[in-house]
Amino acid sequence: MHRSAPRPARTASDFAHLSHRISVLGLLDRRPMYYGVRLGAVALLFAGGWVAFARLGDSWWQLAVAALLAVVFGQIALVAHDLAHRQVFRTRKPSEVAGRLAGNLAIGMSYGWWMDKHTRHHANPNHTELDPDVDPDILVWSKGQARASRGLPRFIGKWQAFLFFPLLTLEGWNLHYSGIRAVLRPKTKHRVLEASLLAAHFAGYSGAVFTVLPVEKALVFVVVHQGLWGIYLGSIFAPNHKGMPLFSGDERPDFLRRQVLTSRNVRGGRFVDHALGGLNHQIEHHLFPSMPSPNLRLAAPVVRAYCAEIGVPYHETGLLDSYRQALRHLHHAGAPLRAAE
Repeated sequence: MHRSAPRPARTASDFAHLSHRISVLGLLDRRPMYYGVRLGAVALLFAGGWVAFARLGDSWWQLAVAALLAVVFGQIALVAHDLAHRQVFRTRKPSEVAGRLAGNLAIGMSYGWWMDKHTRHHANPNHTELDPDVDPDILVWSKGQARASRGLPRFIGKWQAFLFFPLLTLEGWNLHYSGIRAVLRPKTKHRVLEASLLAAHFAGYSGAVFTVLPVEKALVFVVVHQGLWGIYLGSIFAPNHKGMPLFSGDERPDFLRRQVLTSRNVRGGRFVDHALGGLNHQIEHHLFPSMPSPNLRLAAPVVRAYCAEIGVPYHETGLLDSYRQALRHLHHAGAPLRAAE
């Protein structure tokens, strides 16, 4: 049922007019039933995976459990993402409590550290100086970053398109390391709570794995589980912005164009929606971060039509082509390093 909303003034921004249309359709309303089912299902899969692990015991079939838990960990990370954006709860406190349980305790990812980083990304997506997701810490995202690179980024950058997916096997470890490093900083908010939950996760995870499995199988299980989790996470986030326009310096368009021009949508059915947690509708997510993920698909036609109306490019492609575009961009960015050999 459509709800009335105050119509923006004629002088309002392009985003204000779009926001009015979205609000009237009720697409910013909470979806408690959806999230109740989703969170319950993810919790059951998490518990079921570890029960299966305990019952299976000393067996190489545990690698199948490792693969299952890699997907479950990815889904929990997506739940933490929605909690951070207050898609589930309207207020801060329940969002933070549930987010820390999902992030710190369940998967060993600092919720506070990730939320700070992700908030800065949303404010300035694909800005080479303001978006932490395009920092040249390992990979280089532009030819300018490539020319200025030193050390590991310069070494990897030459062939980073070929190394991208292998490097994703380390993403889970990177999340653990970044979280630990964050809680060691004195200025980190709620650092004792965050550190305690992370410690509980690592103790529980390592205790379960090394109690049930002999050392050699336990080590293989951890490598497979963490590696597949990293690939899954990277496969969710890589299509969203990689290969889209970059900004730098004083380049900072208005809010609508800043979000739309730097984001890429991925076409697909319900399976793609569930696998990517709705983030395949990246344009809509960046425009309306608090919009519940199942509503993003419903908002897409409205946003697409509005962008056509005001002449703003709206980029949408298939899943495999999104990876091709991202890898092509990485290879192009590393060209100065190959030319310097």
